[in-house]
Amino acid sequence: MGNDSQQQIGATLLQLGSATLGESGGLATDSRLKGVWPGAALAAPAYPVGCTPGDNLAVHVAVTAAPRGSVLVVDVGRVAGRGYWGEVLTTAAEAAGLAGLVIDGGVRDVAALEAHGFPVFSSCIALPGATKDQRGTVGVPVRVGGVVVNLGDWVVGDADGVTIVPARSLDEVVAAGQARQGKEAGYFAALRAGSTTVELLGLEASLITGATPT
Repeated sequence: MGNDSQQQIGATLLQLGSATLGESGGLATDSRLKGVWPGAALAAPAYPVGCTPGDNLAVHVAVTAAPRGSVLVVDVGRVAGRGYWGEVLTTAAEAAGLAGLVIDGGVRDVAALEAHGFPVFSSCIALPGATKDQRGTVGVPVRVGGVVVNLGDWVVGDADGVTIVPARSLDEVVAAGQARQGKEAGYFAALRAGSTTVELLGLEASLITGATPT
């Protein structure tokens, strides 16, 4: 895939957003994965990383191995509360042309990450550091936020969370997302004109005791 094509796909996915994509065939990750600074957003192909719990050697290696424009998607196992990532790795990742990080574990140096403008989504903030001498994997499928992520799947992160779009179903998910977005635009116009969500969605208001529709 050419760089221009990748950037165009990323822009389309980012415009649709994680919530719409997660309702359109994308795989929404667990809500524990959040942007570590306000406004963090990314949409790029995944480079999966698997760590021995408490160790981040695989992350350091992944920064040297991942294709430019990739998002590192990192599984740290059951030891989430370590600072697996900070300003040093951010600086290295920027120099390597990486697009961001999604990690089901802890990061630190949050103010520095925001100052760099490097998009990071994590499950927690943690001070204790990680060791750097244990086995791991790069480029091999991992489970992050409850979702299996393969090399080349698309990762979309924004204020609503993180959604994974499998590479094999990219076209279908984008088409479904655009259709959903168009349908919702029609809802917005109808609501401003006086319709209600009960009417538009065909909801059964009689199930709610005491409700008197206006």
